Amino acid sequence: MAARAKANIRLKLQSEKQLTTLLHALDPEAKATMTRRAVVKLEEDGLSLVLKVEAEDTVALRATLNAYLRWMGTVINVIDAVSETKIG
Repeated sequence: MAARAKANIRLKLQSEKQLTTLLHALDPEAKATMTRRAVVKLEEDGLSLVLKVEAEDTVALRATLNAYLRWMGTVINVIDAVSETKIG
């Protein structure tokens, strides 16, 4: 695939646990490519998650970014909700 559109998104997280949880949640999606038109890589950089997307065109780039950003937001919301829940 010849990438014509690229994006790197860096998400700074509050803890190592958030970073690990987010990586574990998104890793299966990154390994099972949604489309042949885009390739996704997830990397750790300190407490940041770096999302790298290379796509054949801007339409594929936008669709892939929208999906991953939505998933990331959902995972972070779940982490926050679970953290606020007190048991006992």
